[in-house]
Amino acid sequence: MIVILKHGVTDDKREQLIKWFNSQGLGVDVSEGEYQTILGLIGDVLNLDTDMIESLDIVQAIRRVTEPYKRCNRKFQPDDTVVDVSGVLIGGGNFAIIAGPSSAESEEQVVEEAKALKKAGAHILTGGAVSSKIRTHTIQEQNYKELEFLRAAKKETGMPVAKEIIAEEDIPKYDDVDLMIVGERNMHNYPLLAALGCMERPIVIKRSISATLEELLLAAEYVMAGGNKNIILCERGIRTFSDYTKNTFDVSAIPLLKEMSHLPVIADTSRSTGLGRLVRPVSLAACAAGTDGLMLDIHPDPTRAVKNGAQAVSTEAFETLASDVAKIREVLCK
Repeated sequence: MIVILKHGVTDDKREQLIKWFNSQGLGVDVSEGEYQTILGLIGDVLNLDTDMIESLDIVQAIRRVTEPYKRCNRKFQPDDTVVDVSGVLIGGGNFAIIAGPSSAESEEQVVEEAKALKKAGAHILTGGAVSSKIRTHTIQEQNYKELEFLRAAKKETGMPVAKEIIAEEDIPKYDDVDLMIVGERNMHNYPLLAALGCMERPIVIKRSISATLEELLLAAEYVMAGGNKNIILCERGIRTFSDYTKNTFDVSAIPLLKEMSHLPVIADTSRSTGLGRLVRPVSLAACAAGTDGLMLDIHPDPTRAVKNGAQAVSTEAFETLASDVAKIREVLCK
């Protein structure tokens, strides 16, 4: 349930009402807009006297929220959430490109790639990827090695860095990572989501290959329940009957998620199709659909990449892509 307060309500009266709701065993999520304040009520509201509440002189209206996701619901917060990733803003009209080599092979390679990507228009550096082809007991060891590559690149270029996190116990090792990525395999890893909810660090939650939009939002809800509102949703392709691409990129998910939720939505257009030649057209389609950012796999020479070369685009191709994206956004923002 949401309670919409009238414009110009004093802080004292608002706090009195919030304390009363708290005394009824309800949590209250406050969303302050330019012209109105919305109180989102969390908990069992069935026994509330809605007529009495609506009769209060500071209350404009009451609305019931039937969707199971509450905190990330657009009804709870009409204004877009803007996530600040160490100075890079995502959401609310702010756009960012997160790019880097999925095949992070050496410190030198990642540092040089970071320099080129920053010059070409990337905002956040990422590198390495969790792959089902890597033996289970070596995944974390590989992740730690790639973290060191990213740290060196961050020191050299000043770019914020993003890295996929695998398990709850890894969180202390990510202290200097600006944006933590919850991969599609961990969208339902509730201990990890709960631990990330206790932090204020920005995180990306990728949609699982078989997840509905509601299930993705419920994963975000689980994090927000712990207090962390710095969440970015990511469409990265779903499993369908198509056998031409690695996954099927659900471009309709972008505008739908932005209708359903106030959280930023970005698109991973490399992993969604698994084909480097499709990254540019799919990225432009995502931009036209209103995405708040792109996540791209870039490699100096995809044909020589140790892994995931098929889904990567070259650094040179990225320069053209970044320019085309800027043109699309210029048209959309007019």
